[in-house]
Amino acid sequence: MYTYSVYWINEEVAKHYFHKSDILYRFLRDYQNNPDRIDLITQFEYITNSFSEKKLVTHFKKQYREQKVLIKINSPRIEIYKDTTSISLHISEKQLEFRCKTLQDAEEILFPILRKFQPILFITGINIDNYGWISPVIISSNYQEKQVLYSHL
Repeated sequence: MYTYSVYWINEEVAKHYFHKSDILYRFLRDYQNNPDRIDLITQFEYITNSFSEKKLVTHFKKQYREQKVLIKINSPRIEIYKDTTSISLHISEKQLEFRCKTLQDAEEILFPILRKFQPILFITGINIDNYGWISPVIISSNYQEKQVLYSHL
C-alpha cells in the first residue's frame, strides 16, 4: 500500500508554482522532515488552507450516494470501497492522508470527488517519490474578451 498526502494550496501560490511542482514538493518534504523549524511552519501556514472535516464528510456522503461506492465514516477517517478497491482517507486540519494499492485506484474513486470539493490540491507521496496537482490550475485573465495582441489594418 502506498501513502499520499493531499494539501489544499492557497490560490496565489498555486498560480505561481503550478509549473514549479518540484519546488513545492521539496518544500513540503522539508516541512515534514523538520516540523520544528519556525520558518517552515510559517511558510506552510501561509501556502496551505485548512480542510473542514464536517464539510468534507458531507461532500463525500452526497457524492458517493449517487455512485456504487460504499463509505464508512469513523471520524476523522473515511474508508472508501468500490468493487475490490479500497482507500483509507484520514482528515487533518492542513492535510488529507490516504492509502491505496495503486494511484490508479485513487484516480478512479477518490480524485473525482476531491476535484469537485476543491480543484487546487497538491499531492505528495509519503513512501513513494510521486507528486503533482490533482487538477490543472485555471488562471483567470484580466484581458478583455475581444482584445488582441496585434492587428493588421
